[in-house]
Amino acid sequence: MKIKKGDKIKVMAGKDKGRDGKVEKVFENAGRVLVTGINQYKRHVKKNDQMPQGGIVDVPRPIDVSKIMLVCPKCSKAVRVGYKMEKNKKVRICMKCESKI
Repeated sequence: MKIKKGDKIKVMAGKDKGRDGKVEKVFENAGRVLVTGINQYKRHVKKNDQMPQGGIVDVPRPIDVSKIMLVCPKCSKAVRVGYKMEKNKKVRICMKCESKI
């Protein structure tokens, strides 16, 4: 997967289109990522020890990788990710400005 934990991303499709966020967790097998503040849903919670009143809580859900793009730290644009070999190491590069990510 070309997206890693800690990357800054931009949502390209869905209800949060155009919003930016930071990747919190990557679900490699499912092809999804969890992003802070993106793809929030309401969940009704029963009374319990943590919430004595119960109520409605915002829960973040993972978003599909196909709906997001990486934001290049150098050129600050949503870009596709490429790979390049440098000294026997595989390095991610920005396809617009060709800088290392």
